[in-house]
Amino acid sequence: MAEPAGPGRPSAEPGPRGRGRERGGDRDGDTGSGSVHALTLAMVLGALLLAVLMLAQAGVAAHRAGKAADLAALAAADTARGLVAGDPCGTAARVARDNGAELVVCRLVEPERVVVDVRTAVDLAGPLARLGPATGVSRAGPPEAADAP
Repeated sequence: MAEPAGPGRPSAEPGPRGRGRERGGDRDGDTGSGSVHALTLAMVLGALLLAVLMLAQAGVAAHRAGKAADLAALAAADTARGLVAGDPCGTAARVARDNGAELVVCRLVEPERVVVDVRTAVDLAGPLARLGPATGVSRAGPPEAADAP
């Protein structure tokens, strides 16, 4: 005669789904769900980390474009005022290139032509490239003369 099945003893009778139960008391079928939950959590955290890294990459490119625009505008303004020999926009292009950016716009502001407007661009890499380049805009020129009374 067979011993009756009890807690902790396998039962020879089929379980709720027509199979023999290998473990006593496991009726809800969630065996191994912890692994699935851990894997899902790891994937979600990995996706969030990737998104944060992509935003950081875009931020770095924006700062690089802004820095290049500021330096290019200052160098072009010095050239336009005659403090340095050369073409103001050529100088701005060289300074922007030296700082990892491309000069997009260089314009001498009328009527004095000593104030320079500059726009630079830094291309984004990877999946962010479809958003377009990061841009920097700057204006530089001589300080305004103080009005004497």
